[in-house]
Amino acid sequence: MERQLDAYCEHLRSERQVSPHTLAAYRRDLNKVLAHCNKQQIESWAGLDIQRLRGLIARLHAQGQSSRSLARLLSAVRGLYHYLIREGVCDHDPANGLAPPKGERRLPKTLDTDRALQLLDGAVEDDFVARRDQAILELFYSSGLRLSELTGLNLEQLDLADGLVQVLGKGSKTRVLPIGKKAREALALWLPLRASANPMDDAVFVSQKGKRMGARAVQTRVKVVGERELGQNLHPHMLRHSFASHLLESSQDLRAVQELLGHADIKTTQIYTHLDFQHLASVYDSAHPRAKRIKDNEQ
Repeated sequence: MERQLDAYCEHLRSERQVSPHTLAAYRRDLNKVLAHCNKQQIESWAGLDIQRLRGLIARLHAQGQSSRSLARLLSAVRGLYHYLIREGVCDHDPANGLAPPKGERRLPKTLDTDRALQLLDGAVEDDFVARRDQAILELFYSSGLRLSELTGLNLEQLDLADGLVQVLGKGSKTRVLPIGKKAREALALWLPLRASANPMDDAVFVSQKGKRMGARAVQTRVKVVGERELGQNLHPHMLRHSFASHLLESSQDLRAVQELLGHADIKTTQIYTHLDFQHLASVYDSAHPRAKRIKDNEQ
């Protein structure tokens, strides 16, 4: 079984050309399945059935594994068995029809409007790093970009005159997004300084040595500014979530927010309606006479 697992991982590496990170995650998950088979005295992959795989999922869930982690494990199992069936090793997929336990849906963390303005409206030093960091923050919050979309951004994708940016999102799908006035101003102040670094390519955001900024570098800079300006941990996705939440709160147009975020399924966007409801509920609890009376009676 381990030999066949090794062959599958080599298939993922050489033929599917998955990233080392993805390959390592698949191997960890499938090693758990292999250990479970050994414990159950299952001697071949063909011997694993849905009942015993369900037993593994139930045990891992009881040990605290999240629904998302278990969904990833099942995905790894399906990929392995697709390969094994193709190779004629077995004729069934024990993960077929098996779903992970439903987990509690965690709402994304956001900045409220006042905190977002506090982050962006402070004084900015007129130097390379400060102007670049401000342009990054403004663009995240103005247009709701993913981290990968921002780090992959090239100059030809920016149209400051018309206030538009074209990004390459998940599934290699492109979308055109508006850039707000403040973000356009921040970019206009950053781009001349960018040129002074003699950039190695057309990347919009570069280091002082002219190299395209990677995801880790952008995350670090966002965290530094968040700690300095807000005294809290801040990451790029929090700015994307804040963009979506604030836009939905003002417009109530879920379909437009879906298009701006680049979500293929509107169910993904609907999580922001829960955030908006939380805001409405807090306003109700603090302002409605009946809500106040209930609170008083509970004390």
